[in-house]
Amino acid sequence: MMDTLIPLFPVGGMPGGTELIVILLIAVLLFGANKIPKLARSTGQAMGEFQKGREQVEAELEEMKEGATIDDDGNIVDEDGEILKTEAERETEASIESSDSSSSSSN
Repeated sequence: MMDTLIPLFPVGGMPGGTELIVILLIAVLLFGANKIPKLARSTGQAMGEFQKGREQVEAELEEMKEGATIDDDGNIVDEDGEILKTEAERETEASIESSDSSSSSSN
């Protein structure tokens, strides 16, 4: 049996020009030239949704550090049980933050 692993991209770990051309050619053969822009668009949308969810979780964790908890309805409440933010407010903030970060990264 073979005891050593052969790296997929030798020297540096990043594919060079020839490797990228081969990968692109394989992608065109697998998906077709018409589907590649759609595939790239859906991948970008999925990455945006992932980032939005990550930012929302980070915001919730930050509020948890400050002593707040989340009740059964998804609202953030303080120690006295008073609602600090509703679930809808948090989702609105997350969508605003993700649209701000996506618009600033596209410029």
